[in-house]
Amino acid sequence: MEELFTLKELLLSGNVTDALVLVEELTEMSKDDKLNKIFSFGKILLLHLIKQAAEKRKTRSWDLSIANAVKEIQRTNKRRKTKGYYLTREELEETLEDAYDLGLKAAAKEAFEGKYEAKELAEMVNKRAIIDEAIDLIYS
Repeated sequence: MEELFTLKELLLSGNVTDALVLVEELTEMSKDDKLNKIFSFGKILLLHLIKQAAEKRKTRSWDLSIANAVKEIQRTNKRRKTKGYYLTREELEETLEDAYDLGLKAAAKEAFEGKYEAKELAEMVNKRAIIDEAIDLIYS
């Protein structure tokens, strides 16, 4: 909020150059926030897709978590005014790739009542298939 007051002061004083620098910083901060949210919801999405793949079953609770994560990713990634997206499909895939190991570690604690380590669980699932499924859900 402080940045907005500073921006106002810069504009009122006619310091357009510094105001534009601050606008760029605010834009970056906003985009970083969006990316962090997408990453966080990506971990949740992957966690439940990994559990489903490893245990070869679904639960209503997992399905609800998947649906919620997908909706939050879609909502966060959408630019309201321009109707575009913050992340391209390729960037979204990279983000999910980055989040995969954390999703796998979380899934290892929950799947099979925590019986397997992340490395063991990783051998039970197909990483590429899970990420592809996540992408398909997000773009469906």
